[in-house]
Amino acid sequence: MRSLNPTVLVVGATGRFAGLVVPELIRRNVNVRALIRAPANAEKARTLGASEVAIGDLSNRQSLESAVTGVDGGFYIGPAFAPDEAAMGVAMVEAAARAGVQKFVFSSVIQPTNTTLKNHASKVPVEDALYSTNMEYTILHPANFMQNISTAWPSVVEHGVFSEPFSKTAKLARVDYRDVAEVAAIALTGPRLSYATLDLCAGMYSREDIVSLMAGELGRPISAGEPTFDEWAANTRLPYNDDQMQLLAKVYGHYTRYGLGGNSLSLRAALGREPRSLLSFIRELA
Repeated sequence: MRSLNPTVLVVGATGRFAGLVVPELIRRNVNVRALIRAPANAEKARTLGASEVAIGDLSNRQSLESAVTGVDGGFYIGPAFAPDEAAMGVAMVEAAARAGVQKFVFSSVIQPTNTTLKNHASKVPVEDALYSTNMEYTILHPANFMQNISTAWPSVVEHGVFSEPFSKTAKLARVDYRDVAEVAAIALTGPRLSYATLDLCAGMYSREDIVSLMAGELGRPISAGEPTFDEWAANTRLPYNDDQMQLLAKVYGHYTRYGLGGNSLSLRAALGREPRSLLSFIRELA
């Protein structure tokens, strides 16, 4: 970075996942500029630790140009299942490059070239755009986020069932996004991870594995539910339209047939320690 106290733009800093990057940067003496869409979230961004707030829209190039002016680095994670996700990501990369941003971290997805899944394929143009810049980029390929389990936890405690709409024996690569956030902060504050593309996974687990861990921590049996997608969707509040729900259904169908592979080697190397395990995550929930 160009200064002892660099400024990093964190896109969506008040979101569930980008918000985890903010404290990791602050621990490393970084000034955080939060890019948020809704002015009402400005106070939340400052509560998280952002010293600056930029109001902008990923579909408005002029607002992006303003947001990246004078920053040393950028962290970007796109809005899930947005129909123009690729275009918004490319616009963000191009704005940062034109502004002379030095470092850029893109939180992509594991297996982005799995183009049968549109939410994976939409990351490829953004990665491609980074290759045609002079920024020191780091591309992160995180697996399925352990934080998604948190949403179901109250129901698990109440009903003793953990349900997801795909095969309970399918093994999925999972990662605690706090580890992803730490890797992002390492990349934005030093040269060690520059130009790296990193699969980020803590291990592979089936739902049967997960409920076994849950049962051990709660001290009572927990069963693995296997609802149809429609049954699951009817009981799950997601901010998606019909087209987005169809894309999500295809993702879960893919999981049933093939699972989701991942390897913990690069996460362990990037962190310089063992990744947070699924057991430790469930232990915190319990």
